[in-house]
Order: sequence, then C-alpha cells, then structure tokens
Amino acid sequence: MAESGMLPLLVWLSPAFPVGAFAYSHGLEWAVETGQVKDAATAEAWLADLLALGSGRNDAVLLAAAWRAAAATDDEALCGVCELANALQPSRERHLEATQQGNAFLLAVRTAWPCAAVDRLAACWNGDVAYPVALGVAAAGHGVPLGATLEAALLAFVGNLVSAVVRLGPIGQTDGQRIIAALVSEVRRAAAFAEASTLDDVGSAAFRSDIASLRHETQYSRLFRS
Repeated sequence: MAESGMLPLLVWLSPAFPVGAFAYSHGLEWAVETGQVKDAATAEAWLADLLALGSGRNDAVLLAAAWRAAAATDDEALCGVCELANALQPSRERHLEATQQGNAFLLAVRTAWPCAAVDRLAACWNGDVAYPVALGVAAAGHGVPLGATLEAALLAFVGNLVSAVVRLGPIGQTDGQRIIAALVSEVRRAAAFAEASTLDDVGSAAFRSDIASLRHETQYSRLFRS
C-alpha cells in the first residue's frame, strides 16, 4: 500500500478523520424504529441493497466521475459532478449528511493534505461539495488510484452504517463485523462497476432507504442527524 501511494486513504477514511460521519445514520434510525432493520440478516440485506441499487452505488459513480475530472483538470466537468451530486440527495437530511461531511473533509484536507486538485475545486465551485466528490478530488490530487479509492470508500460507507446499527441496538459488535466481512464481495463488485461507469449510470431503486431518510426528519426521538 505504501509503495502504491494509497496510505492517505487509511487516514482520510478513518473514524478519527474530522468529517462527523458518526452523527449520521443514513435513515437507518427510522428503519430500526419501525422494525425494518431488526437483526443481522435485515441489516446486511439493507446495506447490500444500498451497494447494489442505492446511494452506495451512486456515490461510487459520482466519486469516479469527480476523480476523472480532477485528474484531467476539467473544471467544467467537475462543476457538473458537484451540481449533480447535490441535486441527487433525496431528502433534506441526506443533503445535510452528504454536504456537511464533504465540506468538513475538504477543510481538513486543504489544511493538512493540500494539493492542486483541491485548490482547483475551491476556485471553480463555490457551493457545497458532496462527500464522494470531495474524496474523489483529493484522491486524484494525491495520485491515489481510482479502484483502491472506490473500494476503500465503499467499505468505509458500510462500516459507518454498521456502527450506526450497533449503536441503535438491534445487533452487537460481533454481528457488525460479520456483516462487514460478508459484504466485502459486494463492495468489490460495486467498486468495479463504478470504475467503469459514467454519469449515465447514476440511478437508484432503494426506495425504502430514501423514504426512511424522509421519515427520519420528523422522528420523535433521535440519536442521529439523518
């Protein structure tokens, strides 16, 4: 990993990196509240759908498009990816989740891991930046390979949502680790798809996840911001 320049991923996708990922459940809090996610099997199925059919898949496609635009110094294409990523969020809270983490990631990277690609993004786009776009730009700017970035980002996505389900109570830490291990093949499949994708491949059919994020906005008692 050190020889191929991928060490930054270990830092950027660590729970210690200051993006606030721990504060978001991606609608899972509502899914747990209503019994749609109630054990390890239902949690694994929910996350597998996100990777194959939902936000995990789309985020990977957006990350890949941002990586390519940044690597080619194509500011127009990069601004288009930024705009599309913001517009795709299905609810207010999911928009907050994507952009707050993206903005926080860029702030930390510009301070501690500066590169020309991140500076170009700041110069050409003055709006919020979704998290997968920010990560794609930083990875391209630091010469981190796209395939490795996609796999690491998707695995971190799964890990963060598993952590949310553990904190919500229906599964324990051991079940959480079993879920992550079981989904590694799905992560690799989604990453391979995204690496060969274009923005025309954006699309989602994970409707229950999107509805859960909408319902969460009015949930009475909440631990998470989404």
